[in-house]
Amino acid sequence: MDKFPAYNSYKQFRDRPDMHQQLQCDVLIVGGGINGAGIARDAAGRGLSVVLCEKDDLASHTSSASTKLIHGGLRYLEQYEFSLVRKALIEREVLMRSAPHIIHPLRFVMPHDQGQRPAWMIRAGMFIYDHLAKRELLPGSHGIKLRKHAAGAPLKDSFTKGFAYSDGWVDDARLVVLNAISARENGATILTRTACTTVTRTADRWNATLHNANDETIEVNAKLLINATGPWAASFLHDSVHGRAGKKLRLIKGSHIVVKKLFDHPYAYIFQHPDGRIVFAIPYEHDYTLIGTTDIDYHGDTDKVAINAEEIDYLCELVNHYFEKPITSADVVWSYSGVRPLVEDEKEDDSESASEVTRDYKLAFDTDAAPLLTVFGGKITTFRKLAEEAVDLIAPVLNNHHGAWTADACLPGGDIYGSKPNKRAVMEFDDYVRDLQQEYAWLPPALVERYARAYGTRIKLMLADRSSLADMGEEIAPGLFAAEVAYLQRHEWATCDEDILWRRSKLGLHLIRV
Repeated sequence: MDKFPAYNSYKQFRDRPDMHQQLQCDVLIVGGGINGAGIARDAAGRGLSVVLCEKDDLASHTSSASTKLIHGGLRYLEQYEFSLVRKALIEREVLMRSAPHIIHPLRFVMPHDQGQRPAWMIRAGMFIYDHLAKRELLPGSHGIKLRKHAAGAPLKDSFTKGFAYSDGWVDDARLVVLNAISARENGATILTRTACTTVTRTADRWNATLHNANDETIEVNAKLLINATGPWAASFLHDSVHGRAGKKLRLIKGSHIVVKKLFDHPYAYIFQHPDGRIVFAIPYEHDYTLIGTTDIDYHGDTDKVAINAEEIDYLCELVNHYFEKPITSADVVWSYSGVRPLVEDEKEDDSESASEVTRDYKLAFDTDAAPLLTVFGGKITTFRKLAEEAVDLIAPVLNNHHGAWTADACLPGGDIYGSKPNKRAVMEFDDYVRDLQQEYAWLPPALVERYARAYGTRIKLMLADRSSLADMGEEIAPGLFAAEVAYLQRHEWATCDEDILWRRSKLGLHLIRV
C-alpha cells in the first residue's frame, strides 16, 4: 500500500534501535498479534527487557480478522467446555473495565427456530452462561416475544420467540495496538515490518537475525525466545528453530462479510445453522452490518487468505433464513478472512467439524537448552490470561519474581475515571463522550465521538496544542485529518494507508462507493 507521502514520518518516529549494534534482551517475541503484544506488555511491566518483532503490521492477520467479540462463547457449552467458558467470562469483565473506549457491552438476540433444541434447553444453557462467573457489568438473559421486540421487526414472521443475553464488542486491531503501546511504555522495543529470518540456539542464549522493511539487519541476543506467530507457530518451529511442533495445529479459516445495515436498532443477532455452526449479525460502523463467521479447514498460503464465493453464499443463505429482506453477494461491500490456529488433541478425528475444535490455548515450554516458549491456539477474549500464564511460566527461569499486574491496570486510553479499571468507566462512557464533545466543541461531535472510542484519554495527546479545525491540518480523506495521521505514525507504528484506514480505524469502509 502507498504511504501517505505528505505526512510519512516513519523513519523519524518508528521505535528503532541503532542498527549498528546488537540488541541484548531477556525475551525476544516473534509475532505481533494479540498474544505476542499481550505477552510483551505483561513481561515488560514486570521489569523484563523485551524485543518484539512482527514481519508485517501489528494485528495484520488473525488478530484483526475476528468477529470482534469479547465473549464467553455461548456455543462452547454444547461441547462441555465449561472451564474455557468460565475463563472467558471472567476475562470479559476484566477487559471491559480496562479498555472501556474500545470494548463495550452488546446485547444479543437469538431467534428460536423450530429446528433447534427445545426452548427450555436453550434457556437452561443461558442460565448457566449467566452464572458460570461473577457478572457485574452486563444484564442477564431472558426470553423475549419477537413480535413485541425491536429486534423482531427485520425478522420473518415465522420467528415469534427468542432469547436475549449480553456479551461485549471490541475493536480487535486497536486492542493489539494498545497492548503494544503499553509494552513500549514499560520499556519494550516494538519492531514492525521486521521479520525474524534466522535463530540459533545455544545452551543459554538465542541469537536471532531480524530483517526490516528498510533492508536493514538487526542482530538480537536473547535469553529466551517466544514463538507467538499464530498460524505460523508450527512452521516457525520447523523452519527457523528446527524443532518439533509438539502440538498439532488445525488451521481454520473464518470469513466475514459487511453489508449496508439490515436493521436500525442496537441489538446484535446470533443465528444457529442446522449444521451446528454459529453466525452473528452485528451493528457495525453505524451504517453497516457485520456477518460472520465461517469455519472451514484451510490448507493454503497463510499470507494470502481471502473469502471465496461459497463462503459468501453460505453467509447470505443463513441470514436470508431469518431476515425478511434477503441479501445476495452483490450486497457485500467488504469482506475479510483470517486463519485461526486451533490446537487439535491427538485423539481427535480429522473429520471432526471445524467448529467443534477447542478454542483454548496451550503453552509449550522447552528448557532443554536456551528456553523456548511456543503459544498454540487461543482466542482474543482470553489473551490477557494467556499472557499472564506465559510470563508466570518464564519469569522464574529469568530470575524475575514480580507478580502479575495486568488485571488491575487500564490499557492506554482506558483511564477515563481513574487510573485503575472501574465499573463507572463502562457504565458512564456515553457521559464521557458528551463531556469531550463540550470540551472540543470546535470539532464536529461525530468526530469527537470517534476519537473518544478509538483513543480514550489519549485524545488529549493527539489534540494537544490544537484549538481550531484549522489546527488539525489537511483533511486527507473525509473525517481523517493530518493531525490524526501524524499521531498514528508517531505513536502507533502506522506506515501506510492500509494501517490507518483498515486497522487503526475503519475509515476505509466509509470511503467505499456502493
